[in-house]
Amino acid sequence: MGQFGIGQPVRRKEDVRLLTGQGQYTDDINIEGQAWAAFVRSSHANAKILGVDTSAALELPGVVAIFSGKDLEAAGVGVLINEAAYKNRDGSSMHKPPRQVMPTAQTRFVGEVLAIVIAESAELAREAAEAVEFDFESQPAIASTARALDADAPKVWPEFGTNQVVHWEYGDESSVEAKLKAAHTRVKVDLVNNRVAPSPMEPRCVVATYKAADNMLTVYSPTQGGRRLQTMLAKNLLKMPMDKVRIISHDTGGGFGVRSKMYPETVAVAFAAKQLGRPVKWRGDRVETFMSDYHGRDQINHAEMGLDAEGRIVALKLETLLNVGAYLSENGVRLPMEGGGRIIPGVYHVPDFYFSVRPLFTNTVCTDTYRGAGRPEANYITERLMDAAADACKLSREEIRRRNFVTQEQMPYATHLGFVLDSGDFAGTMDMALKAAHWDTFAERRKEAEARGKLRGIGLAVFIEGAGSRPVEGMRVRFEENGDVSVIAGTYSHGQGHATVYSQLVNEFLGVDYDRVKLINGDTANSPAMSNGSFGSRSSMVGGGGINRASKLIIAKGKKIAGHLLQADPEAVAFEAGVFKAGAGTMTIGEVAQASRDPKKLPDGVTPGLDEEVTYENDVENFPNGAHVVEVEVDPETGVLQIVGYVAVDDCGTVLNPFIVHGQVYGGVAQGVGQALTEDVLYDDDGQLLTASYMDYGMPRAKNMAHVEALFNVVPAKTNELGVKGAGEAGATGAPPAIVSALCDALTPYGIRHIDMPLTPEKIWRAIQAARTGKAA
Repeated sequence: MGQFGIGQPVRRKEDVRLLTGQGQYTDDINIEGQAWAAFVRSSHANAKILGVDTSAALELPGVVAIFSGKDLEAAGVGVLINEAAYKNRDGSSMHKPPRQVMPTAQTRFVGEVLAIVIAESAELAREAAEAVEFDFESQPAIASTARALDADAPKVWPEFGTNQVVHWEYGDESSVEAKLKAAHTRVKVDLVNNRVAPSPMEPRCVVATYKAADNMLTVYSPTQGGRRLQTMLAKNLLKMPMDKVRIISHDTGGGFGVRSKMYPETVAVAFAAKQLGRPVKWRGDRVETFMSDYHGRDQINHAEMGLDAEGRIVALKLETLLNVGAYLSENGVRLPMEGGGRIIPGVYHVPDFYFSVRPLFTNTVCTDTYRGAGRPEANYITERLMDAAADACKLSREEIRRRNFVTQEQMPYATHLGFVLDSGDFAGTMDMALKAAHWDTFAERRKEAEARGKLRGIGLAVFIEGAGSRPVEGMRVRFEENGDVSVIAGTYSHGQGHATVYSQLVNEFLGVDYDRVKLINGDTANSPAMSNGSFGSRSSMVGGGGINRASKLIIAKGKKIAGHLLQADPEAVAFEAGVFKAGAGTMTIGEVAQASRDPKKLPDGVTPGLDEEVTYENDVENFPNGAHVVEVEVDPETGVLQIVGYVAVDDCGTVLNPFIVHGQVYGGVAQGVGQALTEDVLYDDDGQLLTASYMDYGMPRAKNMAHVEALFNVVPAKTNELGVKGAGEAGATGAPPAIVSALCDALTPYGIRHIDMPLTPEKIWRAIQAARTGKAA
């Protein structure tokens, strides 16, 4: 409404607090009498645990207690869960090993938690942790995704006789293979979706308190929503009543999927607090983040596409090896099927499709959801195929895509795996991006770069996302006694600007002053019972939709109260811009809210207060999409790549706040640039992590970025009342294929058509040298 309603570029109300040091992250929380925790972690990627000696550590001054896996097992602590239940091609069940919070017999990756040490200070706890001695019998390890199925590869779980978790398939392989053989043109690509390490601003931190008198456990920890963790901790792990476990998350500093999980450290700290009856705090460091926070991506993909004489797709075959790590995390095994599977084969019409996924155990940290959760990987495969098809069909990259887009006339369009694309203008979005990037005049810029000794290339990626998963969410809107309005959210804001956007929605729907709207979230003690949290770019749909529905209930109730006070039939009361009107009489919504507190002013049957909680339910998702164009320059003598232009055109449906959506695009692009250019988690052959700090792991820097021109092609979703589509994962999805496309275009003189990410200067230089000499890189 006006300058603060839907679509307005309102600056984030959170930022003053955060940028002036007034945020409250978990490490800012200290409770009187707290002890400190440190963890003993495995130095072996694969080893039997023969014993543990804690005597020397317990004798150190200030040490309070030490708990190992056997202590948790004796206390009846449960195992970490995975609910996936896929079947092999022969109908047999997937391999699903249990995961103890801390193993008692065997450790399976470097950095795995083996014991927790509690002391009077963080320094003493770390010193004592170093004095704990485990007796190991080391065994061969496997860390390579590519080698995990080799006959001689060590078995992470020997009882299964294989490192393959399951072989999941969709489609008829023989039918697709026949169409590929009969196709006019057949193209193949082999790709690596490199493993990356999420890096939230604050490393993981846990503070736990336990009050024995009322059997109440409170856990402070950065999350993406506490209800799911509350359920796991109470029901599955510590076997406590749900209402006796409270999860509190204040400022988080980014989620990216990694903050939505239950980790062993959280359980161990909570267990220690309960056992000791005193607060316990653990503050992880960045090395522990690299060693134990779940990683993302790590796929090897083989894809083939058949096209007819006109360059139209007739069939697609996709085979994926997925590294899930040593255990099954909560969602890792699902990512290709239920993450990427939502949108495969992307924005293109594919008549026949075969999809095979083989998740594999290795002696590495588990993989799980990371910004985009399977969709960036899927789009990357499809877009590299489309570039290969353009080469083979002798068509331009934009034309091969245009001929194969799902059109607006085909919508609603059912994908192969059962999802329905309700809206989108893929050709229009691509055309906007090409125009904004000055695609037609690129040859002039390439010629100018050649004069400077540089190779210039331009790349294109058109992609689709899937957002709004688990579309059930509790949201509450409540008028307070002082006239403020509280939005009590089931979603959780960990950087997306919910306090700002939700205030805009309340201003739009109820006419309440923007500055008088407050967001309450991140505490299971007051969040709605049905709270799933924030992930998969779902909050605009489920949170915004919930506010809309709660507002409608408030207006309906307000009409009854206003009608009663204005002596008018409630059906004759109109509401607009925060004002109820009946005839010549008017009342502001604030006045109605105040009157609603006095039972004497209420009509019969109306309860006091304007306070409505709804459980938003919607049985369909939404499908944001976009087209990104990247321009790069490469120094052929050093292999250094510089992004010199970036245009992002996104269709995220109705844009609630352009500033915030731009921020989401910029952040996503930065993470996509990181995967494309610099980031790569590496293990050696023995399973030792080689990239355990920012000295070794290539986080993207300012020099790797360029100005991003972010534009919108607004095609409102038809699947929810606000017309919104998720915006948080577009950048991470569009950047990798667009950047690789641009590099390959730059290297056209050398005949180089693909280099696997990350596109480091060394990789590029070696590829150029190999092309110059005719030798393999």
